[in-house]
Amino acid sequence: MARTAAVERRTLETAIEVAVNLDGTGQVDVSTGIGFFDHMLTAFGRHSRLDLTVKAEGDLQVDGHHTVEDTGIVLGQALAQALGDKRGITRFGSSFVPMDEALVLAALDISGRGQLHWDVEVPFGMLGDFDTQLAREFFIALATNAGITLHVRQLAGDNVHHILEAAFKACGRAVREAVAIDPALADETPSTKGVL
Repeated sequence: MARTAAVERRTLETAIEVAVNLDGTGQVDVSTGIGFFDHMLTAFGRHSRLDLTVKAEGDLQVDGHHTVEDTGIVLGQALAQALGDKRGITRFGSSFVPMDEALVLAALDISGRGQLHWDVEVPFGMLGDFDTQLAREFFIALATNAGITLHVRQLAGDNVHHILEAAFKACGRAVREAVAIDPALADETPSTKGVL
């Protein structure tokens, strides 16, 4: 059975379309109108090995907040849909990613309980046209809508570009591990409750 999903969200502020294939090869096509965010989503897709398409139009004349947050919402919904009943998945994933002087850990549980635990020191500033505070907003929206418990923890780093890029890559690699089918589980749900 194909583990794919396509989700659209249209509001007065944004129009977002996301398609994912959990069993892809890291083919990514991203366009949000925010260059640094495109770079981060591309890194996330390549390192997760998802096939990922993101098309976003938003009220960038205001700022990037609605576009970034709504992209997180829709990507999270697409991941949840593609996972279906979650039978056979590894469920847990984690990754340390070094990016020059930065080191970030992402660890997640496809738990059905969407929550973000963020311990990343990101001072306010702009990376191109990306407000650095929006990284946390993206991950909140992603975790909540995907139904995953996500921890992102900075262990080292000074350069904000490196810190955020390490966070997106680490999250992507943790997703890759967690959504993988575990042959030992066969068709079982990896939970003592019998559901996730």
